[in-house]
Amino acid sequence: MIKKPWFTVLALTTSATFLLAGCGSTTNSGNSTASNAPSGGSSSSTLSKPAVNNNTLVIADGLGDPQSFDPISTFTIAWGEIANNIFDGLVYRGPNLKIQPGLATSWTYKNPKTLEFTLRKGVKFQDGEPFNAQAVKYTFDRLLADKKSPQLSNYTSIQSVQVVDNYHVIFHLNTVDPVLITKLSGYGAMIVPPQYIKKHGETYFASHPIGTGAYQVVNYKPGSSVTLKANPNYWRGAPKIKNVIIKFVPDANTRMSMMQAGTVDIVEDVPPAQASLVKNDPNFKLDAVGSPTVSEIRFDVAKKYMNNQDVRLAINYAIDKNAIIQKILNGYGQPISTFQGAQSFGNDPNLKPYPYDPKKAEQLLQKAGVPKGTTLTLTYDGSDSTFAEVAQAVQEELQQVGLNLKLKPEDTNTFYNQLIPQGKAGDMHEFNWGGWTLDFDNTAELLYAKGQFWNPNFSNPQITALLKQERSTNNQQVRQQVFYKMDKLLQQLAIEVPLYQEDTIWAVRNDIQGWTTPPDERMDLWNVSFSN
Repeated sequence: MIKKPWFTVLALTTSATFLLAGCGSTTNSGNSTASNAPSGGSSSSTLSKPAVNNNTLVIADGLGDPQSFDPISTFTIAWGEIANNIFDGLVYRGPNLKIQPGLATSWTYKNPKTLEFTLRKGVKFQDGEPFNAQAVKYTFDRLLADKKSPQLSNYTSIQSVQVVDNYHVIFHLNTVDPVLITKLSGYGAMIVPPQYIKKHGETYFASHPIGTGAYQVVNYKPGSSVTLKANPNYWRGAPKIKNVIIKFVPDANTRMSMMQAGTVDIVEDVPPAQASLVKNDPNFKLDAVGSPTVSEIRFDVAKKYMNNQDVRLAINYAIDKNAIIQKILNGYGQPISTFQGAQSFGNDPNLKPYPYDPKKAEQLLQKAGVPKGTTLTLTYDGSDSTFAEVAQAVQEELQQVGLNLKLKPEDTNTFYNQLIPQGKAGDMHEFNWGGWTLDFDNTAELLYAKGQFWNPNFSNPQITALLKQERSTNNQQVRQQVFYKMDKLLQQLAIEVPLYQEDTIWAVRNDIQGWTTPPDERMDLWNVSFSN
């Protein structure tokens, strides 16, 4: 009998996903089902209530608890989204994605491996400790000494930091690093207070962080919320809103219920299926923006059948990526040809994704000698209900070409921190990636270079050579052409099934001013205020 297409029978709901910001581990995801999802009607019973407190901004966050606020402990978007307001880097990349002065007022390359910064005077950490060159050196000495830090691989081009005087430092580099300035604007490069950490210890600092940022943590409840208060001495000027409460709400339906009840002002990660709920609410506006986050199915090339290029190509042809975007993401996503989005420097816009062609898939499987009814496994983050729907769609599509797909949901932490790094995530597995540097270097090095944390088995001498070539020059035109070669080769090798680039959907109360929906998913709350 002819089966109905999967997209006519799946429950079309989505929720938050586990997102890596370019390196790192754990966060939570939402769960949303058709049976309990709020309807998108416009009746007064479903409309949100007005805001209740203009001194406090309340955010329902779907990315989950970052678990540690220490900049060198994680690289999740859940961390970057919040900590972007607690810490500052030497340079700052705002919502316009342009690099500008941060804690450094200027910088100069004396030669390709020597970089000097002039530091901003008069800046203090939130506890009153002065910011100076010693703090910069301490920050990077600490980072480079922590061999277990998920941040380390992004900063290994730094050999040492030399203090010239209180307001000048020189970075001595091991190698040319064409992405270093961007990497200094976030995550592991956030400047930390030496005396505070030495006094209280790193464990205490992880849950009671101090930075130079616009907001200071005053109450952190693991798994529940974090409360921030405005830093009145912030070097850009005091924030307009005195208090911010960020609630960790992984369940999508709960976030939307909070919006309707009027207990939150901003909802992060609105499920695409519930976007109409926000559109029909006169108290909120819907903000959807393309993000650097991409999702894929990644093959373990050490497994039988997965080590065959024809099999990997067949699975690419067997999956209808456009149908997934339209029917599961409700159109809030874009197709991708390699594991990067349109914002990424290095993405070849002329390279097209593999089309949906189940007949071609069957031919390739027959050519590879794969028997009909062969069972393969797809492992994924069990808390990611969006991908659970994607997995069901893929399961049905592979069945159409003669493959039985066993779905294996796993605990988030176990999945990302043990199974994938140890090569125990089945024949193929889910992988999500937030390429926050907007440069393919970060993604390519960490996912295709031999022996990286999330890449236990794949290696290719041509890819290795291209990675070395693009990292050996600051000439961006040369780097772009190298990336284009890499894009083409990666697609030919079919190491993965690139699925889609995600749109991030936010619900923002109408009386909020100064808010810019972050295109890199890092909130900037400094200039936000209420209009009444």
